[in-house]
Amino acid sequence: QVQLVESGGGLVQPGGSLRLSCAASGSFFSINNMGWYRQTPGKQRELVAGISSGGRTNLVDSVKGRFAISRDNAKNTVYLQMNSLKPEDTAVYYCHVYAMNGLREYDYWGQGIQVTVSS
Repeated sequence: QVQLVESGGGLVQPGGSLRLSCAASGSFFSINNMGWYRQTPGKQRELVAGISSGGRTNLVDSVKGRFAISRDNAKNTVYLQMNSLKPEDTAVYYCHVYAMNGLREYDYWGQGIQVTVSS
């Protein structure tokens, strides 16, 4: 199996910053697209940011100019740098990756990590 270990969440005041990390380990040939989603109770899970194996990125409009996604392929890790945080950014954030196992591509989810933005 592939394990995704998330870290970096917590409580921060509005305007503050956090950096989320997601490290993949286990059995896989390669990692393809990686991304971050977020979800609050009663709402659908939302794609926040994605990054391809070649480094192409996309961000949801609400976080453009504030968040940045990056990856370190040598460490099998994806990051989400979150600056100028707002209360509406409060959510459980989930790491999501696509990985090759054998001849097939599978997708995997992290356990979710809480980000709370409040004064």
